[in-house]
Parts: sequence; C-alpha cells; structure tokens
Amino acid sequence: MNLHCHRLSRALLLSAACVLLPHGGAAQAKASGSSAPNSSAIDIYAGYAYFHPVNSGIYQQFYLPIGSGVVGSVTGYFNHVFGIQAEAAKFPNYPGYCYATYEAGPVLRLKAGRFVPFAHLLGGAAQIGPAYQYGGSSNTCAWGWAANGGLGLDYVLPAAALHDHVALRLGEADYQYADANFGAANPPGSPTGGEAQIAAYRLSAGLVFRLGSISPPLPAAFGCEVQPASVYPGDPITVTGRVINLEESKKLLPVYSWSSTGGRIAGGAGGATIATGGMAAGDYIVRGQVSEGSAPSQHADCTTSFRVIAYQPPTISCSASPDNILPGGFSTIASVARSPQNRPLNYSYGATAGQITVTGTNATLSASDVRPGIINITCNVVDDTGNAASSATMVTVTAPPPPPVPPAPSAQKLCSLSFDRDKKRPVRVDNEAKGCLDDIGLALIRDSSAILVVVGKHDPGEKPEAAAERTLNVKQYLTDEKGINPNRIEVRTGENTGRGVDNVLVPAGATWDTGGTTSFDPSQIQRHGQPYAPAPAPKK
Repeated sequence: MNLHCHRLSRALLLSAACVLLPHGGAAQAKASGSSAPNSSAIDIYAGYAYFHPVNSGIYQQFYLPIGSGVVGSVTGYFNHVFGIQAEAAKFPNYPGYCYATYEAGPVLRLKAGRFVPFAHLLGGAAQIGPAYQYGGSSNTCAWGWAANGGLGLDYVLPAAALHDHVALRLGEADYQYADANFGAANPPGSPTGGEAQIAAYRLSAGLVFRLGSISPPLPAAFGCEVQPASVYPGDPITVTGRVINLEESKKLLPVYSWSSTGGRIAGGAGGATIATGGMAAGDYIVRGQVSEGSAPSQHADCTTSFRVIAYQPPTISCSASPDNILPGGFSTIASVARSPQNRPLNYSYGATAGQITVTGTNATLSASDVRPGIINITCNVVDDTGNAASSATMVTVTAPPPPPVPPAPSAQKLCSLSFDRDKKRPVRVDNEAKGCLDDIGLALIRDSSAILVVVGKHDPGEKPEAAAERTLNVKQYLTDEKGINPNRIEVRTGENTGRGVDNVLVPAGATWDTGGTTSFDPSQIQRHGQPYAPAPAPKK
C-alpha cells in the first residue's frame, strides 16, 4: 500500500469519528430522559483500527501507516470501575509485512449516563514484520514484546430492543511501543536482520457487546422494633434491631448506637434494653443507628416507639355469707380483688357494729352483743403504689324466731294380726299374734292418753260376725293379759278383705278417719271358742 493510500485511509477513519461523535451527542440528548444503564460485567469489543508509526524504521526503512486493521478485546469487570482486559490487534499488509499484538492489562472506566469513558494499560507479545519489503525466506515476521496505553469512549445504545447490551465505541486512541529482534544480517552487510523499535499511535472504532450486569451496591437498611410496645413504669423493654445489605469483615465491623427520649437505654449490636422505672405515662421514641465505613450506602438508622401507661387502680368486690344472722352469730366476709398490673395487694375491713377479724383476704364478723338491725361492712384494698379501692356489703341481724308450734298429733297404724293360720279356730288369737299385741300394749302404756282402734275383717266366705269376734278377742287379750283399760280400746269392723285385724293408735288430740269401718254392739255378738290361745306350759 503506497503512502497515498495510507493517508486516504487515515482521513476516512478521522471523518468517521467526526461523524460518530455528534451522533452520539444527539443520541444522548434524545435519551436524556431514559434511565441510565447498569454497569456491564463483561465487554466484548470488535472494531476497525488505523495504525500509524512515528519515526520508526530499520536500516533507514521507515514503517508506513496501515489503514486497514482489526482489533478485538474481552474485558471482565470486578466492580463498576476496575477490570482486566485481553486484546488482540492485527494489521495485515504485503506477504512479507505484518504487525499484530496480543496484550492484557487493567482497565478503569467511569459512567456518565449512557457515556462510558475508559483508560487501559496493556502489555504482551507483538509479531512484527521488517520495514524493508521484498520476498524470500529471510523476510519473515519476528516475535517481540509490546506495551500499549490509551483512552476511549463508549456510548450505550438506547434502543429498547437492545436492552442496553450494545454500545458504540465512538473512538479509542492508543500510544503503542513494540520491539522485535530479527537477528544478525545474513549475509553480513546486507539489509537483513536488525532490531525494530516501533513507536506508534493507533485509532479504532466499532461495536461493544455488553454482557451481565454489576448492580449498584444496595444501601444498608436498618429496622428495629420494641417488645412490648406498651408497658407500665418499671417494666423492661427489649429493642431488637436488624440490618441488611451491610457485610461484616475482620477489618471493618458495624458500629451501633441507640438513643431514647425517655428511660435508661443500653445496647449494642443486635438491639438494646430500656429501663422504665419512674417514667411518666406517655409516648417515647427510640432511635438506632448503624454505620460501617464512610459511603452513604454504609449508614442506616431506624425509629420505633413505645408507650408507658399509668398504673390502674385495683378493683374489689365483697360478699357476706350468710348475710342474715342471729344475735351472737358469725358471718364470713369474702373479698375478691384484682390489680390490672398484678401489683401486691393489702386488705382491710370495717364494720358499723360487732367485731371483725381479718384473716388473709377474708374476714369474720361476730355479732355478739349486737341488737337486731343492719351492720354495714366496708372492704378495702390498696396496692404497693398507693392506688386503692373499696366495696361494701351488709349483714342483717334478726331477732330469734318464737319457738315452733308442736305439730298436731296424728293417728299411727300399728302392727296387724292374721287369723289364717288356724283353720279350725279362725277367730282365736294365736301365740304369734300375741307378740304383736304385746308391743301394742307397751305403746298404750307409754302413751296413757291414747286410745286403740281395733278393726276386724272377715273373709268373703265367712259371716260378718267373724270380724267382730276377732276384735273382741283382741280387746279381751289386751285387757286381761296386759291390763289395758277397756275404755281405751274401740272395736270396729271393716271390709271383707281377709281374716285379719288392723290396729290404729290414736293419741289425744289426734283424729282418725273411720273410713269404711263400722262400730257394733258387742252384746249382740255371739262368740265361739277360746278368745286367745292359752299360754304354753312351762318346760319341766
């Protein structure tokens, strides 16, 4: 390529740069209202390059500018600013003439909206051809080293479809130094061999493909809460704090501070405690702060609140059991008291009459020497803070009632006799019936004012007179054998329900319903046989 071609190529590259720069400014103005893109994690660059040596040559053969070259690089960023770049550049020309570099090094970038200026410093290997131009095996490229430093400017395209993944490298300008040794002249004195030391500048422009994203560091956040949120004076409060987006390290630890508009607060990492003894009722604010470093994102604070509630007075209710007593009697006075804050309670009692004795939470009222009337009782309770409450009840002392009127006497049915055992003598009182009559005789003796009603009964197959005979035989046994006054014995006949005799003791003043019984005239009854069985003979 002759000198005219090199100059033409350089002019075209500079013209393209001049066109791209205003275009980038217009694009920035157009997208000024859009959000700035995130910093990329990896940049892949491919572009067109122009290479221009400065006063560099070998054997007075100067290296000429190369207007058609390519450059590509891959850059990985560790954060928003710093990264490592690997770059390859190739400038092919005549078969015996070449120039290529393979370098790596650090990159620093800034971010100004969609513009990303950067600077890099690279070093590595270089493949260089001789400045003299002729063919042959001696005219091969040689390997050496190269160093490169420069500045550049990228513009992230705002097209929505590209999602900030493509940028234009509006321009990159580098100063480059390379060195390659071609060995000794062969044959001696010929324009071969020698050492090439090239100083040049390089211009390039192209496309950048942005991969990944390095999000900006999240600001630290600090949250705190109190437990419990409402307390009474003297109750402790625990403050819990939690911080996020703030990493601890051995060299840098978070620093916590706490403050409160009331109470005594003490705390550190993770939280604090507040002593509320002696605090007035009201609302109070707690503030916490955490910091780690000087960046604004490394500072955070939190605010929470708590309330101190005044002690509420206790409540009490009391009752008397029984609430109605006689003079000289006793009543238990029971109190049920409660403190909303479970404070210790003391009890006391008062009475308008009688004597009252306190035992724990209860009391006993004695009404000795108290005349009938109402005794008013006051039940009192006080907690350890001085808050008090009272309740009242009453006990009525009543005059003793008059003695009870004895109940009216009533007739009493005694044992009954059966005459079914002796079929041949169905009206005679047998020895078994005598046992019942002996008991009846004792009852008549104990109650000398009572009378005995004897009711005889007969079987439906018998004559009614059989019932009368049975009553007369019973009466005769009681008068002859037990000495009962015959005037105390009344004989009657009853229903035809069987062979038997019913006996009813009627005390003085008592009444007896004669019911279905009938009185009869004993003189009109013809009696048959013995009235009762003789006493058994004594054993010899």
